[in-house]
Amino acid sequence: MNSIFADMVNQRSNIMKTLNRLNYCLRLLFISLAFFCFKTSRASNFNAPKDTVNQTNKFKLKTVIVDAGHGGFRTGASGKYSVEKNVTLQIAFKLQKAIEKELSDVKVVMTRTTDDDILWQKRSDIANEAKGDIFISIHCNSLPNKIIRSASGKKTSVANRSGKGVLLLVYGFHRTKEEEKAIKETRLNDEEEMDAVIDPNDPAAMILMNEYKRKYRKQSVRFASILNQEFIENDGRRSEGIREQGVLVLCHSAMPAVLVETGYINNPDEEDYLNSEQGQNQIVATIVRALKTLKTEVEA
Repeated sequence: MNSIFADMVNQRSNIMKTLNRLNYCLRLLFISLAFFCFKTSRASNFNAPKDTVNQTNKFKLKTVIVDAGHGGFRTGASGKYSVEKNVTLQIAFKLQKAIEKELSDVKVVMTRTTDDDILWQKRSDIANEAKGDIFISIHCNSLPNKIIRSASGKKTSVANRSGKGVLLLVYGFHRTKEEEKAIKETRLNDEEEMDAVIDPNDPAAMILMNEYKRKYRKQSVRFASILNQEFIENDGRRSEGIREQGVLVLCHSAMPAVLVETGYINNPDEEDYLNSEQGQNQIVATIVRALKTLKTEVEA
């Protein structure tokens, strides 16, 4: 009899937990749907709607992760006199200082501050441990060599230095399972009403998981759209727009994330721009303006 009574108590407890969690998720989903139906914003390429983070948590943009691409033996793309890993670190340091100066209530966490190579997963781990609110990865672009065929049929590899402008990357949907894992490990375990292990058969848990993915996806695209507009309209830079790509460091970070290809380092003019104080300061100013716009939107 005692065993039966204990089973009944446990079942009742589990049912109550599930109902509480489902109620929590439905409130969260209701807020998101209401906001989505109320207003959409302008955006280039994706026409991405503005989005607020879970209003029940009174979200604020408090921590920005700045990731300087490459490092160590992984030098990245190269130009005539410079390599990607050095340019990205210079821009990252400038961005850190600018954010701390112009957004004094925002903390900046750097994934690397030296020439040491930091593995991609470690970069995501740093971001997740810091509970970042947005992940910005700084990179330089380049084009592969062109193959030229002579009249005799001989093939020759020739450097292609025609690339120009910025490119914004967000993670591709084909890596969504990896993002789910990062969200589960970083975010869901912190939810007061989501204290149980995330069960794929639990509708409450999956509602919350899908809400996080939707929120991070929309904010990634929204931030990329703001950046793209700033680069084009205020800096007069050529842009290749926003693309999806299966970048590990983006999909393993449990937060909105954008990779910024700041320019083509193997183009002589672009290389000079990327290495100049004026060019780096302009890139930094653009990112800070975009952060201010995003901050205003999500905290409104």
